[in-house]
Amino acid sequence: MANLSIGEGFIFTLLRLRNYVEPMGLLNDVASRGASGAKKIVGSRGSKPPRYSAAGLIAKGLRGESWPRVWRDVPLRSAYDVIIVGGGVHGLATAYYLATNHGITNVAVLDKAYLGSGGSGRNTAIVRSNYLTPEGVAFYDRSLALYNSMTDDLNINVMFSERGHLTLAHSDSALRTMHWRAEVNKLQNIDSSVIDPQQVKEIVPSLNVSSDAHHPIAGALYHPPGGIIRHDAVVWGYARGADHHGVEMHQKTEVLDIVCTGGEGPDGKGRGGKVTGVRTNRGDVSAPIVVNCTAGWATLISDMAGVRLPITTQPLQAAVTEPVKVFLPAVVVSGSLHVYVSQTDRGELVFGAAVDPFTNYNVRGSLDFTEGLAGHILELMPGVSKMRLLRQWAGLCDMTPDYSPVMGFTPVDGFLCDVGWGTYGFKAGPVAGEQMAECIATQRTPKLIEAFKLGRFEAGRLVGEKGAAAVGH
Repeated sequence: MANLSIGEGFIFTLLRLRNYVEPMGLLNDVASRGASGAKKIVGSRGSKPPRYSAAGLIAKGLRGESWPRVWRDVPLRSAYDVIIVGGGVHGLATAYYLATNHGITNVAVLDKAYLGSGGSGRNTAIVRSNYLTPEGVAFYDRSLALYNSMTDDLNINVMFSERGHLTLAHSDSALRTMHWRAEVNKLQNIDSSVIDPQQVKEIVPSLNVSSDAHHPIAGALYHPPGGIIRHDAVVWGYARGADHHGVEMHQKTEVLDIVCTGGEGPDGKGRGGKVTGVRTNRGDVSAPIVVNCTAGWATLISDMAGVRLPITTQPLQAAVTEPVKVFLPAVVVSGSLHVYVSQTDRGELVFGAAVDPFTNYNVRGSLDFTEGLAGHILELMPGVSKMRLLRQWAGLCDMTPDYSPVMGFTPVDGFLCDVGWGTYGFKAGPVAGEQMAECIATQRTPKLIEAFKLGRFEAGRLVGEKGAAAVGH
């Protein structure tokens, strides 16, 4: 080292560090390789994928090496223990927790496009737990806790940013609802309170709190633990973690039918039936358990098993501006104006609104949405009038009558659902995966999702979360 320059010494040290870090990562990978070099046994239960590091980045650059694939590309086999339909955060989280919490690794995640191509890659990446019902509050609070620990759990930076979440009230009746929600939250030990317009202004100086506004701000429900996260990183993290434990991800694999026997409907489907596998565009695959995690396409997949769901599919649009200096320190939601907005670390403003008032599978943006959004945002924050809108898009929301999900078993043995999330799906991804994995592994409905069973609609035990929807999220 004595004859090396400072820069060369630094690089040499990083190389030595990399040679230490990478074998440590490999200690967590008990993979043995056959003659072909393919992995036969993968990461042991409880282990993590190797952590990305600056040392590894520099070393690979110096050596001209490429990064390994985040997940393997393997042939689709003819049989698995569990097939998960839908490669978004819910499907991938279910696969990950099946492997890590229960040791079930003979699992295939099938997606007709690419991983994260649906709602997981189209949402506005807001997370919170200040819901309306005790069941919803407990459920989403567990999800927020998993998001908080996700960077360490998955060994990948998911860029979680705790910023605080403001739900604005523009009338006395809206303010009463905020007080109601705050009291429900406090009973569940959730950090949530009602604040006045001056306190709102102190948190977000760019908001117009003037009493002369068309919709003056009467107060807000303030939820400090709320924030934003990088949705792509969450998808990649769960996919990478599941792959490390032997789960297979199969993209461009569309499920065309679900094969059942013994049911009271056509082709053995429906009540009393039993799942035996799926039919895909790449061939038939057998499995005793099939899980529907397809969000906006939920009813299409459930119909294949003869299971009817009380779900409609409606588009939810969003948009993003050019990046500017960060000035918006919290997530701001206005139910009366049908908008919500947050600012990314790069400076873009990300907007959303309510779901479109019709059923559709269209994921393109509309001029009507842009015009309405602009007007309402400028009423809240007149100072952003000169900012340019870069792009807009839409995702599909699977809406239930009570705005709560459908989770767990169905009348068809071996066919389970994790759907009906409406505009809350991304917020619930981690806990939904955790609880669905437990449901599959134990063949019992976990207490945390007991209230979300499909049978509640016939029994009249709805879990009304519409009051917590604010605008559409």
